[in-house]
Amino acid sequence: MTGDRADKRIVILGAGPTGLGAAYRLRELSHSNWDIYEASDVLGGLARSYTDEKGFTYDIGGHVMFSHYEYFDRLVDTLLGQDYTKIQREAWVWMMNRWVPYPFQNNIRHLPNDVLLECLMGLIEAQKKQHDPKNFKEFNLAQFGEGISKHFMLPYNFKVWAHPADMMNKEWIGERVALVDLERILRNIIEQKDDVSWGPNNSFKFPLYGGTGGLYDRYHPYVDDNLHLNKRATHVDPVARKVTFEDGDTTRYDVLLSTMPITELLPRMDSVPDEVLHASEDLLYSSGYSIGVGIDRPTESSKCWVYYPEESASFYRVTYLSHYSPHIAPPGTTLFLTETSYSPYKHEEKGTILERTIQGLINVGLMKEEEREIILSTKVIDVKHWYPVPSVGRNDALAIIQPYLMSQNIYSRGRFGAWCYEIGNMDHSTMMGVEFVNHVLLGEPEETWIPHERGDQSLIGIPDTSSPAEAMLSQ
Repeated sequence: MTGDRADKRIVILGAGPTGLGAAYRLRELSHSNWDIYEASDVLGGLARSYTDEKGFTYDIGGHVMFSHYEYFDRLVDTLLGQDYTKIQREAWVWMMNRWVPYPFQNNIRHLPNDVLLECLMGLIEAQKKQHDPKNFKEFNLAQFGEGISKHFMLPYNFKVWAHPADMMNKEWIGERVALVDLERILRNIIEQKDDVSWGPNNSFKFPLYGGTGGLYDRYHPYVDDNLHLNKRATHVDPVARKVTFEDGDTTRYDVLLSTMPITELLPRMDSVPDEVLHASEDLLYSSGYSIGVGIDRPTESSKCWVYYPEESASFYRVTYLSHYSPHIAPPGTTLFLTETSYSPYKHEEKGTILERTIQGLINVGLMKEEEREIILSTKVIDVKHWYPVPSVGRNDALAIIQPYLMSQNIYSRGRFGAWCYEIGNMDHSTMMGVEFVNHVLLGEPEETWIPHERGDQSLIGIPDTSSPAEAMLSQ
């Protein structure tokens, strides 16, 4: 690190995985001219956790830690030491009053015979044709056929994304979806064999203490000298290179790393071109409720999470969170964590969501009606920015917005800063922060974040790091 790079003042907005990854790397490189500003009073962003007075710890959604980045692995080892559990993944789908191992399409032998036949015939017909799908709905029909799309893929994905599948592009998929191997599926049916090996996270780590947020709490010794909590940025002047905060304080920068949603950043900036503002209208997102229900009985399952495509439950996924660590809930209790998305296309009334969640747990057999009496604790976490939706217009929008921001010495990175779900996991997000620092101070290219070009409909070249719940699937 030589010349003006050594003197650059770097300001980071947001102390979630991306901001903390950048901060850790700055300290590692002994760069001292930086500060990190966080709007809330804790570290972690969307990966923070909450612990109530009864001893239940609630995550925001079902996080797991896995990675194909050696740097991220070493970082987690440094932060956690031996304070983690190692969980063997066990994922299921519940539908038609039966358990189907995940991934669904490899295990359709568990379906009723008439539905199984419908799914098989749809697969065979889809395999016969040449397809040129223009959106995610067309992709599903081309890959899986009418039956699987009708019974699982399309209803499940609407519950996840809260947007119609024909509003979504197909470029985000990468390794997020287990694609069809018809011979494998037929062999599973003939041999009556479950097929659960697909995916990158057959086993994963989880913090022993503090839920997922317990990982981010351990950044404090590395960032506290430069950390400013309860500092919400309200204005960014890219000419003066100055950030103004809600309390009236200001700070200058040479380079700004923003991890706030792009759609929140642009309105806070001066003199943004109309083309850039107009492009941001194509950046769609879902909101969501992360709801925990703690009950007074032991966790009687080895399952990690379950997917729910049907209307019998408002949630699309339930995580057996108490299975992840002996310290995440009081001894002898069970903690379910559910996820429900909403948007202008999918309304979910907040005033009734807790009751509908409890009733859903009963409907799908995870609770009994009489167990309402042994509910010890509940928590509803309402998250405005839940998933960045890979909309049909997203790639073209990012091809306009990101070059403009970078021309102003502003790097927008992270789950909603990059606005790419496919690089929105904790490991991706952390590495975007690390690689930002390497780029700015060492001149190295960013590898996780990939620029888009207008009209580019190719899959972006992301590393082999599928999401914790895989598949269109979330987190």
